[in-house]
Amino acid sequence: MFVNRQGNKLTRFGVRYLLKKHIGAGARATRTLQEKRIHRHSLRHTTAIFLLKAGADFATISQWLGHSSLNTTITYARADIDLKRQALMQVFPEILAPPRAGHVSSTTINIVDWLKRL
Repeated sequence: MFVNRQGNKLTRFGVRYLLKKHIGAGARATRTLQEKRIHRHSLRHTTAIFLLKAGADFATISQWLGHSSLNTTITYARADIDLKRQALMQVFPEILAPPRAGHVSSTTINIVDWLKRL
């Protein structure tokens, strides 16, 4: 899918080189990038999360990433708080809905009791 400047398959060493090169350039422009630890696996993880958010199924993502087991791919879903929030919003939309501007609810929700009911 990706080739190097000789037209051959891009190796993991080539990916590492390009990533290091572009992160270095980005870190000079954006100081917060200097503090980040970004590696090749970060690209795989980020891609998997974006595919999940776009609605791709686990089997497709698993094949695309070359995982030997579907369980490996499912770990990406555990790591993403946005996916968890979306799942809870489908079940409890009134609890997790953002408050309306200028409106304070008179009913207080005990979050511990609510979590125990899950």
